[in-house]
Amino acid sequence: MAQDVKYKKKQEAKLQNTSSKNEDDASKPVPLRYGPLPKLKGQRIFSRIVVVISVLTYAWFFSPTQNNKKETALALQGYVYQSRGQSVKCDRAYLEDINKYPGCIPKKCARMINDEIVTQSEADILLWFAKRAMSFAKPKGGVTIMDLHSGALTYEDSFINIYKTSEQGFVTTRDLFIYRDVRNKIQKSIALAFNLDVTKLYLTHPTFFSRMTNKEPQNIHDEYWHPHVDKDTYDSFHYTSLLYLSDHNIDFVGGRFIYQDNLQNPKENVTVEPRKGRVSFFTSGAENPHFVERVTEGERYAITISFTCDETKKIADPFDAVQHAHPVH
Repeated sequence: MAQDVKYKKKQEAKLQNTSSKNEDDASKPVPLRYGPLPKLKGQRIFSRIVVVISVLTYAWFFSPTQNNKKETALALQGYVYQSRGQSVKCDRAYLEDINKYPGCIPKKCARMINDEIVTQSEADILLWFAKRAMSFAKPKGGVTIMDLHSGALTYEDSFINIYKTSEQGFVTTRDLFIYRDVRNKIQKSIALAFNLDVTKLYLTHPTFFSRMTNKEPQNIHDEYWHPHVDKDTYDSFHYTSLLYLSDHNIDFVGGRFIYQDNLQNPKENVTVEPRKGRVSFFTSGAENPHFVERVTEGERYAITISFTCDETKKIADPFDAVQHAHPVH
């Protein structure tokens, strides 16, 4: 009996010591797994600032819309569009000028693309013709220009005439026939899209083939990536069209056609990815400032075909002009 009492007291004492030790342990700080937290209010604020700056820095460098510019794709290379466009408010100076020409006033200003105007066969023939002709070029920079009307072809710091070279036979009647047919189809499509009288729309200068590469520029004409307005550069322009002869991200990298919402303070870009046979056209006033993104790899081929409403600024179809001045077979 006495032994039982003694054992019971011993157990109670042991429990009391254990409880006291647990209380002492609970009062001690628990070591943090990843180091101490900031103890001062200023330290916590500083930590939060660092996190915010890190997030903003990541967003700046990895966001596709840097410099606070929104970017929208009007046409992607991998899609085929029967007709797709975006209306824009006409520039006042453009309207004042074009209102002089009844039958050639657009029902709205816009930028349009269409992948079903030109066939792949037509695009292939024109591309092959451009490559043949440009094999005689000798550009110093990354841009080669060939004007089918005048025969001018980039050669070092000047031009040569492709119709007067010692090499003959690379301009064929078929090439000129295809060019004329394609030009007519584009002209009719522009008239239809903008509700124009097609007989009041005339081909104008310059109209040319272009090849762009990543070669370093040697003069201002090689720097095609500067935003501009066609009507400011060429007063005769009222409608601009481009026919692409190569594919974005297949034949070349970079080289997208980019519209801006404003030339002076752009905040939104609208992009067109070139696709072989794709036609892009637009009103040529300040409502459509644009530039071409720098080509970083490959070769980008296209044709610029321009139209005017001013009959005094029209030029002859190259087939008729070339056949008269330099007969080809």
